[in-house]
Amino acid sequence: MNKSISAQGFTLDKDQTELINKKLERIKYAENLIVDLMIHVKEDKKFFFETTVNFRWGGNAHVTGDDFDFAAALNKMMDVLDVTVTKAKDKVQEKK
Repeated sequence: MNKSISAQGFTLDKDQTELINKKLERIKYAENLIVDLMIHVKEDKKFFFETTVNFRWGGNAHVTGDDFDFAAALNKMMDVLDVTVTKAKDKVQEKK
């Protein structure tokens, strides 16, 4: 899985990057199903997380999360991402 994390409007510090990587461990169960994971963080009064996931079978998903707090916005995005990846994984396994 190739991870790409970028920031707009501010610079990600080491603690924020480590927090993102720690939260991404929630989807470690699907690591072999994901080709690319691109996270874009934007700060404009609120923190906006936009994440695009490209799956190995050619499908993709786009999830977002926002909040005034960095960690809360990340958690919202991760909740949606976890559900999305699980659904995609289950759908592919049903077709086998």
